[in-house]
Amino acid sequence: QVQLVESGGELVQAGGSLRLSCAASGKIDRMNAMGWYRQAPGKQRELVAGLNSRGRTNYADSVKGRFTISRDNAKKMVYLQMNSLKPEDTGVYYCNVEAYSDYDVGYVVRDYWGQGTQVTVSS
Repeated sequence: QVQLVESGGELVQAGGSLRLSCAASGKIDRMNAMGWYRQAPGKQRELVAGLNSRGRTNYADSVKGRFTISRDNAKKMVYLQMNSLKPEDTGVYYCNVEAYSDYDVGYVVRDYWGQGTQVTVSS
């Protein structure tokens, strides 16, 4: 069974930095695409940063130049470095990974989600 666990969220002042981590465990032979999403109170979940299997990144316009997504395949980790944080960055941040798992009888490609980590930016 595959599990994603996020960490690193906390209360921070505007202008500060945080680094979120997402640890993947279980039967994962390869992490394909991955992303960080956030959900602010009363709003829909939105993509903040994405990283595809070829290393190409994409970011929401609101975080370009401030956030950086990265991965460590060997450790099965995904990171989100967040700088120059603003109050509007507040929300629950979720990690999403498309994982490839190889079994004797075949393979499975599936999306997995973590439980989220709270980021609160005070003004």
